[in-house]
Amino acid sequence: MEMKEAPAISRSTPVEFTVGVVGAGYVGLVTGACLAYVGHRVVLADVSEERIVSLERGQLPIYEPGLENLMLDSADRIDFTTEIDWVAREADVLFIAVGTPPDENGSADLSNVAEVARAIGRALSGSYREQPLMVVNKSTVPAGSGDYVSMLVREGAEEAGNGAANFRVVSNPEFLREGSAVYDSLFPDRIVLGADCRSALDAMRALYKPIIEQSFPTDVDPRPKAAVPFITTDLTSSEMIKYAANAFLAVKISFINEIANISELVGADVNSVAAGIGLDERIGSRFLNAGIGWGGSCFPKDVMALMSIAEEYDYEAKILTAAVEVNTRQRRLVVSKLQHDLHTLKGKRIALLGLAFKPNTDDLREASSLQIARMLDSRGARVVGYDPVAGKAAARALPGLRVLHDPYEAVKGAHAVVLVTEWEEFRNLDLRCVASLMDEPRLLVDGRNFLDPRDVKGAGMIYRGFGRG
Repeated sequence: MEMKEAPAISRSTPVEFTVGVVGAGYVGLVTGACLAYVGHRVVLADVSEERIVSLERGQLPIYEPGLENLMLDSADRIDFTTEIDWVAREADVLFIAVGTPPDENGSADLSNVAEVARAIGRALSGSYREQPLMVVNKSTVPAGSGDYVSMLVREGAEEAGNGAANFRVVSNPEFLREGSAVYDSLFPDRIVLGADCRSALDAMRALYKPIIEQSFPTDVDPRPKAAVPFITTDLTSSEMIKYAANAFLAVKISFINEIANISELVGADVNSVAAGIGLDERIGSRFLNAGIGWGGSCFPKDVMALMSIAEEYDYEAKILTAAVEVNTRQRRLVVSKLQHDLHTLKGKRIALLGLAFKPNTDDLREASSLQIARMLDSRGARVVGYDPVAGKAAARALPGLRVLHDPYEAVKGAHAVVLVTEWEEFRNLDLRCVASLMDEPRLLVDGRNFLDPRDVKGAGMIYRGFGRG
């Protein structure tokens, strides 16, 4: 597929860099769209010709609030291609934003990163560059991967045999939350950069200047920050920051779930406990929501990868191991709560409300809904589900799951309902209508402690939450 002709850019247009992004997935699309929005020219590259054609037609492969409008606003500064070689030769900065899925042992599979790195080396070999290409690891990679990428780029250049490649490798981990990724990119808590030379860090600071200084146009008023913290360190420390951040948040969620389970035994309300400890600024209130636990594309993968890194050095990461065990147990607790009131699950209709791993996304990676559905199916239950965005994807991922297109249709005839994903529309459900459509015993398991137990009980249902006394 040939590269589209570059858009005409006038001297008055505030373009500082030509940015290449290899990997038009979740991270790559959001990164590219936001950098284009703040004034850079961006070329998004992907090996999938089908994906590139869809993007050229304005069809996004993911659901992310605000991303479609951002792409439209920046359309004159974004191009799409399958020609990675062209991007490597023409870009000032090239982000590697490809997937690093877990291997069987939990370690990160770097084969996609390796393929891109070698391709960059082949493209750069023998080409004249006045300034080195900034090769930026945006993919989540284990500590030490910066040196690995440098080696692979050099290997690619040697394979081409046309001379050495002029490049620098930079680590720039992403901290995007699905469902608010555009906001997180434009108004980040911090920007972390790791490199082994000052010139590379200076170049990246210049790239991010509109975001650091919050000087780009925005409808957000007031701006959340006057300036964004800019953290510079070595490659390995930067890579470790990403894993440490996600692992800490996963541990924090597992901790509050452990407290929820103890609270349930003694008759305390974990929501009150979380509010009380969250006001301590050393702890903070975020990620203290008890329930089914964490899933998605980052926490499970990154925690397992960090545990795998520790094992390579014969170190047992006991806290991380415990966090994973608690998280797995939370799924089983859903089944236990259902069995407590239904006694047997065989032949019982159970409706899952929410299938995506969190609201405002269609991502089903490590989604609680799929794990719970499999456990219920294995026990003979008839499982149905509803999600405002991820329904079709869930039906493909789990053919045995019957997906309906209306929450009231899903609960019709159900003996029990499990609220799996806290979509805002579920807060406005007509609970009396839900109860009237259900069969006895009309059980609602609130997997996110999202609803008011008094409202659920007042509508004529049995309420079961997590740690709510």
